[in-house]
Amino acid sequence: MKFLTTFQLGDFLDTLVSLGVAFVLATLIGAERQYRQRTAGLRTNVLVAVGAAAFVDLAMHLNGTHGGVHVIAYVVSGIGFLGAGVIMKQGMDVRGLNTAATLWASAAVGSCAGADMVAQAAALTIFVLAGNTLLRPLVNAINRIPLNEKATEATYYFKLAVTSHALPAMRDRLVEQLEAAHYPVADVEVAEIGDGQLEIVAKLVPTAADPNELNAVALEMQKQSGVRHATWEVNTAD
Repeated sequence: MKFLTTFQLGDFLDTLVSLGVAFVLATLIGAERQYRQRTAGLRTNVLVAVGAAAFVDLAMHLNGTHGGVHVIAYVVSGIGFLGAGVIMKQGMDVRGLNTAATLWASAAVGSCAGADMVAQAAALTIFVLAGNTLLRPLVNAINRIPLNEKATEATYYFKLAVTSHALPAMRDRLVEQLEAAHYPVADVEVAEIGDGQLEIVAKLVPTAADPNELNAVALEMQKQSGVRHATWEVNTAD
């Protein structure tokens, strides 16, 4: 049994320190996520950090610094798949990006701990916690600033509710009206909305727009035969 001949108490204690540091620091990060009821909470962040620390520590013991660098590269790419699992898209809203980024940072904390860089792991933990807590008031303050459509590049969606027989003509007319107003259309989709009506959704090329100009297009389209309703909305999310 090779364990009896290869076991070294010093290496084992070094591994325990790496895993312990990753566990404690990730607990701090995960506790903040758990408090805010995020998808990836306390246990997930701890497991990510401890797992990353274990892989890096193993590689360091088997092949030194060179092996650790290789494993860290795989941890960085591999954690992306785990982060993708917590990102959810609901309509035009995307949620979970911050949680995925926190998981990525927890893996970095674990990698530092596995590479015996305890001070760096602690410093990174402080920065992650600061990003998730101290910056929150600033984010809320920025979000409360009224949106200036003329100065903000965003994606605009122009929606037209029409009858089925008016669909072909109104789809072409909408594109013509928008392009005449110098708002090129990137894509047009059609969906059923019930009561024999269809909804034409024209996605504009991301740009800064004048609400008055879009309102003018909406008023013009609403005068057309077969058009039940015309409106537009904006999405500023990246």
